[in-house]
Amino acid sequence: MMNYSEEKKEQLNADKKQMLIGLHLGNGYGSQQGAWRMPGVDPKSYTSFDARVKQAQAAERGKFQFIFLPDGPGAVLADIATEAPAFNLDVMLTLAAVARETQYIGLVATGSTTFNEPFNLARQFKALDVMSHGRAGWNAITSSGEDVAANYGKRIPSSEDRYGRAHEVIQLIQSLWGSWGKDAWIHNQETGEFANRNEILPINLQGKYVGSRGPLYIPPSEQGQPIIFHAGGSPNAYELAGRFANVVIGAAFTIEDAKAQRNAFRESAKSHGRNPDEIKYIAGLMTTIVKDRRTALDRRIQLAGDSLVQRLGYLQQMLGIPLNPSKVDEPLTKAQLDTARLSRYDPRSANALKIAQEGWSLRDILAHGVIDYHPVIVGPGVEAADHMQAWFEAGAADGFWISPDVNSDGIDAFVDEVVPILQERGIFHQDYEGRTLRENIGAPEQYGIDPRV
Repeated sequence: MMNYSEEKKEQLNADKKQMLIGLHLGNGYGSQQGAWRMPGVDPKSYTSFDARVKQAQAAERGKFQFIFLPDGPGAVLADIATEAPAFNLDVMLTLAAVARETQYIGLVATGSTTFNEPFNLARQFKALDVMSHGRAGWNAITSSGEDVAANYGKRIPSSEDRYGRAHEVIQLIQSLWGSWGKDAWIHNQETGEFANRNEILPINLQGKYVGSRGPLYIPPSEQGQPIIFHAGGSPNAYELAGRFANVVIGAAFTIEDAKAQRNAFRESAKSHGRNPDEIKYIAGLMTTIVKDRRTALDRRIQLAGDSLVQRLGYLQQMLGIPLNPSKVDEPLTKAQLDTARLSRYDPRSANALKIAQEGWSLRDILAHGVIDYHPVIVGPGVEAADHMQAWFEAGAADGFWISPDVNSDGIDAFVDEVVPILQERGIFHQDYEGRTLRENIGAPEQYGIDPRV
């Protein structure tokens, strides 16, 4: 029988606000250059849906709320000769494969509102939602690169037109999702009634940018319809997410920056008549979880290869001092540290200087990930847990999306070394709250458009 202290601790943990965790899956290898070449990595796993299923199952073992697949159908990268493309083969096919081999974890993918027809997006994401029994999420974003536009034989529209279209697309898609009435599907074999035709109706919407007659011929899933995600930090992003999103995928390098972004999204939601708690801000975190800092740095140095030293030029700009490539394995001198000045253009520079002041060599400073596109943890799991707890309890994030350096062992390392610490501290759940993404992220019920916005 559970003793009093255990019961009290369990109750406290149940009452305490808990964070959300998602897993970023790009090309499947990992977030670091060279991941595809690491020992133990199948170099052909870029085209393996089985590998993606295995990675999702590892995240589900760790009780992650969702996996997140970005998408950017742009030009082939300039370094394709030595590196895999950054994105998945096809996000919807990948999530369909994962849906059949998982039970609880949310399945979130990016779908551009700029270069996709609303009816197609509505059908694809709702079909995934039905297939997964209510676990789908749509990261609704605009496209911004001319390389992407060129693949569609177009030019990138203005910001006003891109976001104007995005607002229409989301409303149109949610209207289509709700066009099959919640209780319309009768499927009574005895009476021969398949559906109530009076509850499956056209939407007949036409805006400045998009339109559709409808209806969509897909009944609701267990969560009704997919959850809306958004990624971005511009004023346009605040407005879009404030109206429609339940989850925001963010990018911030300091607690102060993350708090400001999170508060801006919450205020936007409030201005549209929504409860600000309905929108969750998820900060990025890149991880190399191993037994100690030195082992982690050596692993990242192996991953980066020659490209690490090529980043010295940017580190030089961040610190405002000249750096000599021939002294890459030496720490900065006292004179250099005294002269160094933080860049007002790059929020990462404060962390870079802090690492430099600890006496690490130039190569090691770079291996700490000071130029990576999210905060980086290199070392034991407790360091990741401490970082996450500090941000979470400061009100800087409602959760985190994790980008392991190498997926083949990095996901399991996080699940085994970080998740138990967060659970012991009572800030991450012990098990899933339900079977749908809506239940597991705490999103309110919604079917069709939100009448408040």
